[in-house]
Amino acid sequence: MADTVQLFITCLVDTFFPEVGEAMVRVLNRLGVRVDFPPEQTCCGQPAFNAGLRADARPLAEQTLRVFEKTNGMIVIPSGSCAAMVRHGYLELFKDDPIWLERAHALAARTYEFTEYLVDVRGILDPSSGSGQRLGARWPGRLTYHPSCHLLRGLGVDRQPRLLLASVKDAEIVELQEREDCCGFGGVFSVEHPELSAEFLKRKIANLEKTESPTLVVADTGCLMHIQGGLKRQKKTQRVLHIAEILNSR
Repeated sequence: MADTVQLFITCLVDTFFPEVGEAMVRVLNRLGVRVDFPPEQTCCGQPAFNAGLRADARPLAEQTLRVFEKTNGMIVIPSGSCAAMVRHGYLELFKDDPIWLERAHALAARTYEFTEYLVDVRGILDPSSGSGQRLGARWPGRLTYHPSCHLLRGLGVDRQPRLLLASVKDAEIVELQEREDCCGFGGVFSVEHPELSAEFLKRKIANLEKTESPTLVVADTGCLMHIQGGLKRQKKTQRVLHIAEILNSR
């Protein structure tokens, strides 16, 4: 019987980038993984939590817990920020409530960011290793990768997306200068500090141009939306894609 995972789609994917969710499902199906989607899911509560509005974040977190407690299998999220919220933010949010905290720990133990699940659970490996499953992705061209803050710092996930990109046939991977610098989105940071956010974005786009890569790869749709918007406003030709879209290419 095929493994079954639960897809936590996130607000931005659901509202703005449904093609990311579709690509993610195709990649998982290609590996023989069945994907379920609990329709009652909603926002994980991260925006309110990051803004310090804990009382507003809690009902959303409770709803997420109730929805996914009724399901089986691992929970896979195409966003480092939302995965970090479930894995770490919920534990902080419920730290003074033993009953909900126990439930939050159980949910956190089942939750994986998309590339983390592919590499650490499914065993997708570099072709040079001689073992492990293969995705069969192909991308004829140059790619560069921007690691999102929550994915890199909150979850410590960096090896996994790099390994997956290195396995894409015909792709030339170019290192992005100052790659660990924030793109300026930072959720509510971009709203509360728009001038700083705009400067961070300018630097990120300038470093993208230095790579001469037409495509920037990200693993978080917050970064995707922010950088893509900046490129469009500056009338640049580069595009930003979620790593699921690259891995779904043939």
